[in-house]
Amino acid sequence: MIIHTLFFYLFSAITIASGLMVVSARNPVHSVLFLILAFFNAAGLFVLLGAEFLAMLLVVVYVGAVAVLFLFVVMMLDVDFVELRQGFLQYLPVGALVGIVLLAELLIGLSGWTFAPEAIATATSPIPNPAEVSNTAAIGHLLYTHYIFFFQVAGFVLLVAMIGAIVLTLRHKPNVKRQVIADQVSRSQKVDMHAVKPGQGV
Repeated sequence: MIIHTLFFYLFSAITIASGLMVVSARNPVHSVLFLILAFFNAAGLFVLLGAEFLAMLLVVVYVGAVAVLFLFVVMMLDVDFVELRQGFLQYLPVGALVGIVLLAELLIGLSGWTFAPEAIATATSPIPNPAEVSNTAAIGHLLYTHYIFFFQVAGFVLLVAMIGAIVLTLRHKPNVKRQVIADQVSRSQKVDMHAVKPGQGV
């Protein structure tokens, strides 16, 4: 238990420090690297809790895809962040308001106060025995039975966000040939055969 506690405090301290460096680092590439470090330590906390499936999901999805994508986008866009920081004071009131709301939510969550205490008893499900059901099977059973509606809504929201991003960023240039599926499908299927002599072209 002593080693378990030491690793818990180690992973927690590195995760908190990495999170602070993500928002305080001046270089955006360094921010993404600290974000990857925070994800790895959060995965270590999941392993200590016995949720190995969530730990691997965090590493594969967030570290392997999202964080690396952020890193490539930040490095390839070459955004002038000095110019973006010039309007910091202009957005300070809105940022302060959002920070106060998030702080209030954290305090409510940490204090254990709820709007409807009876809703927690109805929403919670009995935890299966780890010796009988694996961690992955327990998550799948809970996700696709009690929370299937929310899971489908989240997928639909992500689909709409993906389509919206494609529509907003798609630009048609006048001198660039585009693929027209309707013209390709409606073409004649007739094939012209030519007898080509050896050593000669068509």
